[in-house]
Amino acid sequence: MTVRTVVTARSLRALDWLNFFVANVQTGFGPFIASYLASHKWTQGEIGMVLSVGTISAMVSQVPGGAAVDALRNKKGAAAWAIVAIILSALLLAVSPTVLPVIAAEVFHGFASCMLTPALAAISFALVGRANLGDRLGRNARWASIGSAVAAGLMGLFGEYYSPRAVFFLTAGLAVPALFALSMIQRTDTIELPKAAPTPEQLERRESLRELLRDRRLLLFAACIVLFHLSNAAMLNLAAGEVTAGMGDNVQLVIAACIIVPQAIVAMMSPWVGRSAERWGRRPILLLGFSALPIRALLFAGISSPYLLVPVQMLDGLSAAVFGVMLPLIAADVAGDKGRYNLCIGLFGLAAGIGATLSTTAAGFVADHFGNAVSFFCLAAAGALAVLLVWAAMPETRDAPAGDGNGDGAPVTGGGKSTAR
Repeated sequence: MTVRTVVTARSLRALDWLNFFVANVQTGFGPFIASYLASHKWTQGEIGMVLSVGTISAMVSQVPGGAAVDALRNKKGAAAWAIVAIILSALLLAVSPTVLPVIAAEVFHGFASCMLTPALAAISFALVGRANLGDRLGRNARWASIGSAVAAGLMGLFGEYYSPRAVFFLTAGLAVPALFALSMIQRTDTIELPKAAPTPEQLERRESLRELLRDRRLLLFAACIVLFHLSNAAMLNLAAGEVTAGMGDNVQLVIAACIIVPQAIVAMMSPWVGRSAERWGRRPILLLGFSALPIRALLFAGISSPYLLVPVQMLDGLSAAVFGVMLPLIAADVAGDKGRYNLCIGLFGLAAGIGATLSTTAAGFVADHFGNAVSFFCLAAAGALAVLLVWAAMPETRDAPAGDGNGDGAPVTGGGKSTAR
C-alpha cells in the first residue's frame, strides 16, 4: 500500500512567503523601468521599443516555459533557475542602462517569468493535491497581492529618496529571501503518490500539444482569456490619461492608489474565490469576476473626477482575484492528470498576452480617432462578450462530487497529489 508523504506545515508556510517575495521581485519590472530609463535620457520611442521586446519575449516564451517545467522532474529547481535569471535581469538594468543590457534583461526576465509562474503552480499542486488546490491558489494570490503592494511602496520610497537605479538593486535583493523560502519547501518530486493517482510511468506518457489542443474546454477558456484581457488591459491607462490630464501634484498619488487598492481587494477575496470555486464550481465564479469588466468600463466612460478612479478600480480587484485563481485551477482541471499542467498554463498565458497586446493597440487607435468614450464602450463590449462566452459555451471543468457523474457520463477521477508534472 502506498503511503502518502505528509506535507509539513513548514513547506506550506514557506510557499506563502515564496509568493510574497516573488511578487516583490516582479513589481520591480513594472512601471519603474520606464521611469528609470527616462531618467537616463531615453526617448519615449526607445523606451517603448525595449518594453515591446519584453512583451514579445514573454509571449513567445509562454508555451516553451510551461513545457520546460513539465519536462523537469524537480519543480523547485525550475523555480530557483527562474529567480536567479530575474536577479541577473535586475542587476543588468541597475549596472548598465544602455541598449544591449536592457534588451538582454527584458529577454531574460520574459522567459524566466514564464517558467516561474507554472513552477509555482506545479509546486502548489504537488503539495496539496487537486482537492485542496482551489484554496491553495487563493492563498497564493493573497500573499502575492500583499507582496506587490508592499514592494510598490518600498520601491517608490527608494526611487524617490535614493535614485531610480536603487529600485533594481532592491529588486535583486528581494529575490534572496525568495530563494531562501524556496529552499524551505519539501522537494515535490519526493512526495509519494496516493493509490488513485497515475503512476510515474503513466505520467511519462504525456499528451502531445496537438492532443491537448483538441480539448474543447481548453480552447473555450483560452478564448475567454483573450476577451478578458482585450477588455481589461487598456482600461486603467486610458482612464488615467483622460481624467488626470488637468491635475496637479496629486496625479502620482491617485495612480498609486489605483494600483494598491485592487491589490488589497485581491488579498481579501482570493481565498474566498478558491474555496467557492471548489464548492460551487468554476463557471459561477468566472461569471462573477468577468461581469465586473463591462461595468467598470462603462463607469470609466461616465466619470469626470479623477478621485472616482479609485473606487471604480475596486472592481478590477474583483476581476483580478477571480482570474488569478481560476487560470491555474482550470488548467489543473483540463490537463493536471495528463502530464501537461504547466504547458496548459503556458497556453493560457499566451492567450492573455495576445488579448493584452490587442487591447492597448486597439484602444489607443479608437481613442485617437473616435474619442475616449467610444474606446471605453468598445472595451465594455469585449468584456460583455467574455461574460456571454462563459455563460453560453464554457463547460464546468470541476470534477463532480464523489458518487456523482461529471456531467458527461464519465466516471469521476480522483484528485491525485502529484499529478502536476
